[in-house]
Amino acid sequence: MMVGEKIKILRTRKKYSITELSEKANVSKSYLSYIERGIQKNPSMQVLTRLAKTLDTTVEYLTGQEKQVNKSGIPIDQEWLLLVDEAIKNGISKEDFSFYLDFVKFKKHMNNDK
Repeated sequence: MMVGEKIKILRTRKKYSITELSEKANVSKSYLSYIERGIQKNPSMQVLTRLAKTLDTTVEYLTGQEKQVNKSGIPIDQEWLLLVDEAIKNGISKEDFSFYLDFVKFKKHMNNDK
């Protein structure tokens, strides 16, 4: 995943508009837009540092040098986070999600018994 995609995801999770993030991080709105859209692929370390601090992350994460991990220390694939975000936006409840997990466990158990 590109730097701009990560920044946009983190920005939307914090419910910041591009204008809000640009003001908080002291980065021009147009430059931030270029980064998010992938037009500017190599922003300066100074800009990345300000964005990372404002988004409560690290430059290493934004540049792909660090992976997020869950409480068990297992690396979290960004695609999983996007899928979970999409499921939540589409109204999945915790109970529904739990049901699907139970179903997957049951199906796996049944396949192992064969």
